[in-house]
Amino acid sequence: MEYFSSNKMENAEFEKSRIFRIEDEVDYVPHSVISRTIIKRPTGNIKALSFDAGEGLAEKVSPFDTFTQIIDGKAEVVIDGVSKVLEKGQSVIIPAHTPNSIRAAGRFKMISTIIKSGYDI
Repeated sequence: MEYFSSNKMENAEFEKSRIFRIEDEVDYVPHSVISRTIIKRPTGNIKALSFDAGEGLAEKVSPFDTFTQIIDGKAEVVIDGVSKVLEKGQSVIIPAHTPNSIRAAGRFKMISTIIKSGYDI
């Protein structure tokens, strides 16, 4: 699997005041996971990601809650060993300090939002 940012500048944000359709802003690439930064701040970030069929993100633990919204296709989200299948329009909050992974059940796109403020780390 290849994972990379499709921005020329890795931390580049979307242009402010520009109207856009988020699902059009991140393309599918064969055998890859693509990430585009929408907003990045010290207090949190929002990213759009696309996953080709069979791709995913390895299990990890974040010190912050993560809001995950599927905007195209279908994904399997595993939270603390429990598998949940989310379809377009569905969302889940992955709790802080909880093992989780994401796998493509076919190609899919998602928005990931992390708010870092308000936590005792």
